[in-house]
Amino acid sequence: MEKEQLSYGSDYKPIPATSITSGVGIEVIPDLYCCNVQIVNICLVGKPESKDFILVDAGTPGSADTIFSMVEGRFGVDSQPKAIILTHGHFDHVGAILELVKRWNVPVFAHELEMPFLTGKECYPAPDPSVEGGMVAKLSSLFPNEPINLGSYVQALPADGRVPEMPEFKWIHTPGHTPGHVSLFREKDRVLIVGDAFVTVKQESLYSVLTQELEISGPPRYLTPDWQRSWESVKKLEQLRPAVAVTGHGLPMIGKDLEGNLSKLANDFDKLAIPDYGKYVGKNMKH
Repeated sequence: MEKEQLSYGSDYKPIPATSITSGVGIEVIPDLYCCNVQIVNICLVGKPESKDFILVDAGTPGSADTIFSMVEGRFGVDSQPKAIILTHGHFDHVGAILELVKRWNVPVFAHELEMPFLTGKECYPAPDPSVEGGMVAKLSSLFPNEPINLGSYVQALPADGRVPEMPEFKWIHTPGHTPGHVSLFREKDRVLIVGDAFVTVKQESLYSVLTQELEISGPPRYLTPDWQRSWESVKKLEQLRPAVAVTGHGLPMIGKDLEGNLSKLANDFDKLAIPDYGKYVGKNMKH
């Protein structure tokens, strides 16, 4: 693999916010470990005793050492995943990916529609700091937005819904937040790794982000350009009736709490998730 072609966008830099749960890991079920890295979650899928696991998403810029420590704490020194699965390519989900693949030399998988953003070809739509919701939204224009280049490390997920190295999971296309956003679902126990299709913290609010106040919410408002498709994605996930949901931001949600909150979000997405104003509001919306 051509390591010399790998690069972050020139605007990649650590972000000035950290939640109180940063560095904390939660064993949601025996083979699903959710770790908070600054303001975002990564997932380690696999039982510790097996040493056989997958990493889902790759943290914020500058978080590689934290991720290495979390992996070694869970699976032992010199352990490494069989692959890295990306729910999407925003900066807070790929922020340490280059350091990870350089050390581990493992493949990375993402949806085909994310490829331009992961191979240096295309920027995501710019964040919208005008949306209401709080300080994080106001700061979003400072967030990295240029594409990274993973070169030949990144491959498209299989078109049939399989997830490489995760045979019990299938990927579900949940666009809106990004064109190729995916969520991962395991039918046997209805476990859902959501990414940012919906989250369990108001990501626009600095207070909520720092305290991780539990509250189901739509995708981060300042980085979601297609609200109609986001709503359709939430409805699609709600129809799966997940029993456990681990989101890209916020704490895991389970059982009746998840069922009730997700049903309400799917039904009232226009009131609960879509901002009242902003440059992407009203675009692509069906009335």
